[in-house]
Amino acid sequence: MSSLRPLDRRGVLAVLVSILGLGFQQVAVKLALPFIPGLTQAALRSAGAAVVVALVLALRDPRCFARDGTFWPGVVSALLFGAEFIALYIGLDYTSASHAALFLYTHVFFTALGLMVVMPGERLRPRQWAGLVLSFAGVGLALRVSGVASATMLIGDCLALAGGFFWAMTTLVVKTTALRGAPPLKILLYQLAGSAVILALAAFIRGEAPPASVPAVAIASMLYQTLFSVVVCFSIWFWLIGRYRAVEVAAFTFLTPVVGAAAGALALGEPVAPGFALAVALVAAGILLVNWPGRA
Repeated sequence: MSSLRPLDRRGVLAVLVSILGLGFQQVAVKLALPFIPGLTQAALRSAGAAVVVALVLALRDPRCFARDGTFWPGVVSALLFGAEFIALYIGLDYTSASHAALFLYTHVFFTALGLMVVMPGERLRPRQWAGLVLSFAGVGLALRVSGVASATMLIGDCLALAGGFFWAMTTLVVKTTALRGAPPLKILLYQLAGSAVILALAAFIRGEAPPASVPAVAIASMLYQTLFSVVVCFSIWFWLIGRYRAVEVAAFTFLTPVVGAAAGALALGEPVAPGFALAVALVAAGILLVNWPGRA
């Protein structure tokens, strides 16, 4: 019998904490970008967080380092995790942040389609599909996806879309392999350690120069990204997808770019679109449809 269950109050609270952390992540990245290039930021973040997670595991449960059949699934998840951030950060060189966010969060649809193939028990009913579409429409409105199409922007959009695909594939690997029964921190350690190497190599290949100076704002940004956004929020994410229905959890991530837009307005002074309130209502309505009670 499947142990997966609908989101309860505890699950919803955990999702919201994770969303708030990941929403402000974009602000942290932007604050550090003038001083530390994107892929270099991602590599430093993964490496630093990997050290923290490894120390926590060593102190709390050294048995986690014993062989348990999770090594190769862990390697695959690390490759996918690294590929997601490579695609996203390179894509941001070609397209706008709003386009990138919108296409990255199509991971929900990739997750749903993948689960229909590998885990038929997690199929969505028509009402839930409608909820996902409604939420997606709300995100599009909130981020005001617009502008003149160009070949350059198309390249960036496709890369961001690839990032969403890799995110979804990471979720599927975690849910359908031996990683599903592994502690969330061990799953995270696989991905952080592996992606740190991948991202550092990608930064070197792209020719990103080491930062000449790192002011306080960049240090604060990296600490936030490393300790809260990655260690705390990603640990919550893997705990959630190991216990709750993946698409219901993923549906809430539609709020992340909305939170990111609000965070940009508050912290960076970015303009808020007039339809922002309507967009939030659409996203909330979509989530309500996805999580409406009365499942079989």
